[in-house]
Amino acid sequence: MDIKQRIDEIKRLLNQYNYEYYALDNPSVSDYEYDRLLNELILLENENPELSTEDSPTKRVGGIAIDKFVKVEHKSQMLSLSNVFNEEDLRDFDAKIKKEVSKYSYVAELKIDGLSVALHYDNGLLKLAATRGDGIIGEDVTVNVKTIKSIPLSIPYFDPIEVRGEVYMSKKAFENANIERISQNEEPFKNPRNAAAGTLRQLDSKVVGKRKLDAFIYYLMNRDLKPLHSDALNLLKTFGFKVNPLTKECKSIEEVIDYVNHVATIRHDLPYEIDGVVIKVNELNLYQKIGYTAKSPKWATAYKFPAEEVITHLNAITFQIGRTGVITPVAELDPVDVSGSVVRRATLHNEDYCLDKDIRLGDDVIIRKAGEIIPEVVRTMPERRTGHEVLFRMIENCPKCDSKLVRKPGEADYYCLNPHCEAKKIEGLIHFASRDAYNIEGLGEKVVTELFNDGYLSTIADIFRLKDYRLELMSKEGFGQKSIDNLLQAIETSKNNNLDKLLFGLGIRHVGQKIAKTLAKQHPSIELLKQATVESLIEIDDIGEAIALSLVSYFDDETNVELINDLSMLGLNMQYRSSAKGGVTVFTGKTVVLTGTLNHYSRNEAAKVIEDLGGKVSSSVSKNTDFILAGSEAGSKLGKGIELGVKILSEEEFIDMTNEES
Repeated sequence: MDIKQRIDEIKRLLNQYNYEYYALDNPSVSDYEYDRLLNELILLENENPELSTEDSPTKRVGGIAIDKFVKVEHKSQMLSLSNVFNEEDLRDFDAKIKKEVSKYSYVAELKIDGLSVALHYDNGLLKLAATRGDGIIGEDVTVNVKTIKSIPLSIPYFDPIEVRGEVYMSKKAFENANIERISQNEEPFKNPRNAAAGTLRQLDSKVVGKRKLDAFIYYLMNRDLKPLHSDALNLLKTFGFKVNPLTKECKSIEEVIDYVNHVATIRHDLPYEIDGVVIKVNELNLYQKIGYTAKSPKWATAYKFPAEEVITHLNAITFQIGRTGVITPVAELDPVDVSGSVVRRATLHNEDYCLDKDIRLGDDVIIRKAGEIIPEVVRTMPERRTGHEVLFRMIENCPKCDSKLVRKPGEADYYCLNPHCEAKKIEGLIHFASRDAYNIEGLGEKVVTELFNDGYLSTIADIFRLKDYRLELMSKEGFGQKSIDNLLQAIETSKNNNLDKLLFGLGIRHVGQKIAKTLAKQHPSIELLKQATVESLIEIDDIGEAIALSLVSYFDDETNVELINDLSMLGLNMQYRSSAKGGVTVFTGKTVVLTGTLNHYSRNEAAKVIEDLGGKVSSSVSKNTDFILAGSEAGSKLGKGIELGVKILSEEEFIDMTNEES
């Protein structure tokens, strides 16, 4: 046997042993035998570097150091999931599915407490691994992911595919990592999730390799390969991916509830942390019909286990001012550990919440993380009162500018209406620069507040004038040339953001991310939006009277118009640009209904093409439908379209039309 044959044979054996050990949990050889073969392979590759390949098991050892992580754009947005917290919520989720489709089933999976990654393979090799990031832009962590032995470096499928999964740290690996950190006088990790996230973003892959991260793969993006999600998971297993063995197909929501209850009884005995159960519709061809919100698919949800509740002492109540002027009471607490993080403050929501729960200054209170994210006070413990507690009283004036607060009819919140309130301005600036809005890296809460207090920032437009103060900013304590130049570059780059990001970032009341995108698609320039009327706006799907009134009122305010003009003069993009290369396309402003099975696209892929070309995909045929894209086995929608005289497109015609636009 020559050297190349020996290398190939060792690689085959090591890949087989890796799969048996890490994916099947059923090793067939000892650690000694595995290490002996790996060391032999390392020696042979060192002596014959021309025979070393991308998928060699030696690439898992790590040792490559990088300066920083490169940003990458996901080909398809990595959406987050909506949350449900009890059986009633699960039944409501099922009822919403039932309104859209009649015949369906579910797949229930453990919600691993880790961090999501997208893995891209081409020609059978792992080419790219990216973190979720904000769902649109992630970070290239390929070098580090290659050290995770449950993720195959090569697969027996040679067309491009993308899979998504969860990287996590087992309880045992977490314990070992903390033992090592403590021995080196380093702060221990708070929980396995933080440990996994911190490890995956290590610049030295050798450190990553030592901490023994693991991964479960839960989704195949190429939905045309299999009709059912459960089939796709089985296909992933044959490709060598590790799929959670406790995943279960469920015929009904009752079976889902039984599964959730079962998992609740065993969750603490699992070798890894979970924080819930993910429920997905099994039939992939139903996803487009069931639909999406701006952030979440409607065909899936996450059941979250009840949050950990902890007792602590309420020392004071302060009042926080939001970007819209809303005043929120905040509990200042004795520091306490909740679900792996130290909590010192918790929301009290509003005046009614405090009065209904009889929250008093000096109470012992029970807190938890709402959705395991935002700390909140759940209830007080009146049996522990000493008689020195003080009744809650809502403040009457803004704690920052002293303006009289106003509670609007029918609302629970109090507002500071002073447009010059500094606290509102700071929160507005923080919101504008945030990840979901203009996504200006390096311009977080602390930096915004400091630059505002030092007089560099007052309005959003001032962000884009910071380059005029580069030398001054570099001389500030805590700011160096590199950090300032990186910040100024991030600000300059952000000017190219799409119009919907600007609309959301401006903080117009009732205009969230999804509404901002809807408005921008229908009015693809800021000038068109300025001219919109309440009557024309409410004709748009998802736009109600409250949103329309808020938008028209915003553009009626001369101060806001001046801000928009300033931003335009400073070079910010004021147009909505689809992914299409041209401006107006054959689908711009058109409504398209999909029916039947397509050969070259999944429903989701076809819908994205239409939306990128300025069109809208609808689930039902009406007189407002412009096109029906009909695949094989088209159903009643095709018949109704013919009756209404709707233009019917074959898949071939659709491909020709889209090619003309590219």
